[in-house]
Amino acid sequence: MGSDALDYISKSMSYKHLKFPEESLFLVTGGAGFIGSNLCEAILSMGYRVRCLDDLSIGRQSNIDMFLDNPRYEFVKGDIKDLDTCMAACEGVDYVLHQAAWGSVPRSIEMPLYYSLNNIQGTLNMLEAARQNGVKKFVYASSSSVYGDEEHLPKHEGQEGNLLSPYAVTKRCDEEWAKQYTMHYGLDTYGMRYFNVFGRRQDPNGAYAAVLPKFIKQLLDDEQPTINGDGRQSRDFTYIDNVIEANLKACLAPHEAAGQAFNIAYGGREYLIDIYHILAKALGKEHIQPKFGPDRKGDIKHSNADISKARELLGYSPEFDFERGLNEAIEWYKANL
Repeated sequence: MGSDALDYISKSMSYKHLKFPEESLFLVTGGAGFIGSNLCEAILSMGYRVRCLDDLSIGRQSNIDMFLDNPRYEFVKGDIKDLDTCMAACEGVDYVLHQAAWGSVPRSIEMPLYYSLNNIQGTLNMLEAARQNGVKKFVYASSSSVYGDEEHLPKHEGQEGNLLSPYAVTKRCDEEWAKQYTMHYGLDTYGMRYFNVFGRRQDPNGAYAAVLPKFIKQLLDDEQPTINGDGRQSRDFTYIDNVIEANLKACLAPHEAAGQAFNIAYGGREYLIDIYHILAKALGKEHIQPKFGPDRKGDIKHSNADISKARELLGYSPEFDFERGLNEAIEWYKANL
């Protein structure tokens, strides 16, 4: 990570013009993770204060080291499964960007109890802490996995199918709890149904790594990647800067939009086998052919989002299509792996 990271964000992002009250304090849970650290970076670049809460079970210290000397940044090591920790973290906070969660569909099938404790109870703790501390807006990470086996494309909010994994169950529960907190307690909540987010600082390592950074690293290391299934599954890959925009615009959204969940994507559809060949060509590794493995349990075959609701109610207008985002991601990994 270069020392000019904050300059890069502030110069290139259209959301830098968004205005919040001076001295606004944002709490980013999971702030040492992939999405969380990028949110911290963007908010600091805009001149606002950030409190990062992370237990470093998934997040990495190296993702936030560059913020530690910033007087507007505060790091709190703590676990969202502990209500007292959540209460202390929300003290004096204006906006909560709740990203802390355990991801990965396959791992959730192996560890359902832990996912319930972390993703559901942890989120409920944060909602209650935000309510008691008078937080203005509570924006939280949901997932496209909540669409389950609904086959209609593109995916529309309100047309969900049967859930296919414990991870999907936790995210659907989070949406229902958030709705209750808006309905009964007046806490403005906004769910971000992320569609396959990718970009700088996404971890390429481990059995549960996301496919794009994993493929990039393996190809750079001259390893033969494995594609689960036939490669004809499709995804609406969403570059990290689009996700940052959505979160910040949700913090400015009207009360009338609260208590709802929104598709956060670009609105495209890319096939995994095509992406593999694009990456291989871009990295000069066209001689490496992929292996094919079994389908992953709990995976959705096709995923493509209708983002019109987020456009209308949040003012969401993603800048980065897949090609532009992928080119930036490739350059970042080439420089940082």
